[in-house]
Amino acid sequence: MKITALKTYLVEPRWLFLKVETDAGISGWGEPVLEGHAETLAAKIGELEDFLIGRNPLMIEDIWQSIYRNGCYRGGPVLMSAIAGIDMALWDIKGRYHDAPVHALLGGKVRDFIRSYCWIGGDRPQNLEVEAAALMARGFDCTKLNATRELRMIDCYREVDRIVAQMGALRDFVGDRMDIALDFHGRVHVPMAKVLLKELEPLRPIFVEDVVASSQIDAMADLAKFTSIPLAVGERLHSRYDFKRVFETRAASLINPDTAHAGGISEMVRIGHMAEAYDVAIAPHCPLGPIALAASLQVDAVCQNAVLQEQSLGMHYNGSVDMQDYLVEGTGFDLRDGCLYIPEGPGLGIEINEEFVVKQALKGHKWRAPEWRHADGSVAEW
Repeated sequence: MKITALKTYLVEPRWLFLKVETDAGISGWGEPVLEGHAETLAAKIGELEDFLIGRNPLMIEDIWQSIYRNGCYRGGPVLMSAIAGIDMALWDIKGRYHDAPVHALLGGKVRDFIRSYCWIGGDRPQNLEVEAAALMARGFDCTKLNATRELRMIDCYREVDRIVAQMGALRDFVGDRMDIALDFHGRVHVPMAKVLLKELEPLRPIFVEDVVASSQIDAMADLAKFTSIPLAVGERLHSRYDFKRVFETRAASLINPDTAHAGGISEMVRIGHMAEAYDVAIAPHCPLGPIALAASLQVDAVCQNAVLQEQSLGMHYNGSVDMQDYLVEGTGFDLRDGCLYIPEGPGLGIEINEEFVVKQALKGHKWRAPEWRHADGSVAEW
C-alpha cells in the first residue's frame, strides 16, 4: 500500500482537515491545524506532499521520524502541528486496514470512558452562572473558564477583587456540584499570578492552566511550590523535549498537550507515558474539531494517567458550525453524563461527512485571535 494524495480543507469555524489517500482505496483523516494559522499549515502539508507520496502509510513511526529529523530545524508549532495531522491520518488508515480502533493497535484501552468538560464565559468571562447551569443540565460536573480579562503586569487590587468576586459567585452558585478549572491563558504575569493564586485558593479550582506564559517554566515551578492549587501547562508545548523542563522542575501537576499541535497520537502517547513516570496527570487540550477530539480519545484510552478531556461542543468560537456537523449522522461521539466514551470503530472511530467538508471548504475561513490592548494603548496578552 502506498500514499497517493494529501488533500487539505480549510473549514469553519477555524479548522483545517487533512485527507490522506492510498492506492488501496483506504483513506484516513487528520487535523493539522494551528489556531489562527490554518493557511500556514495547509502550505506546510503541501510542502510535505512529494516527501510522503509513494510511502507505505503503515510505517507510521518511520514516517514520523523522517519528517521530524529531515533537515536541521525541529519542533515548534508549525512543524509539529503538520506532523500531528499526518500522524492522525496514518493511524486512521492503519486502524481501517486492520479493522480495529487505534487504541487496540497501541496495546488496548485502559478505560471505557473519560470525564469531559466544556467551556463557559467566553474570552472575557461573563454569564457564568447561566452557562454553568446549562452544562449541569446536560450532565457535566466540570467546566473551564478564563479567570480574567486582560491584566496588566502589576494591576490594582480593585481588579483583583473583581476577579475574586466573580469567581466566588460562580463557586457559590455551583457549590460542590461542579468542579471549576481556571485558565489564566498566559495573560497573567508572574507578580499578579502569585497574588491571584493566593486569593483564589479558597475557591478550590481543580487546576489553573497557563498560570503564566509557557515560556516561563522556571517561574511556574516557583508558583507550584507556593500554592496548593494544581497547575497545568501544555497547549503551547509541542514535543516531549518541551515537556522535559516541566517534569524536571515539577512545574505542573497536570499537563494538557494538544494532539493536533504536539506531533499527533504517536508523540502524545510518548508524552503521556513520560508524565506518568513523574506522577503527573494528562488532560489533552482540544478546543478544536472532531478529528482532533477522536485522536485525543485514542490517547486517553491508552494512558493510565489521563483524567479529563477538553472538547469544543458548543464552544463560543464555533458559531453556527459545530463538531457533529462534520460527521456522518449516527457516527458521532458517545457523550453521556458529562463523559466521553472511547470510540470502538476502526481507526479513529468516526466517519467524516466528506460532502459537507468539501462544501464548507468552498467558504473557508479567516479566523484570527482577537487583538487586545490595555487602556494606555499597549498590547495586552490574549
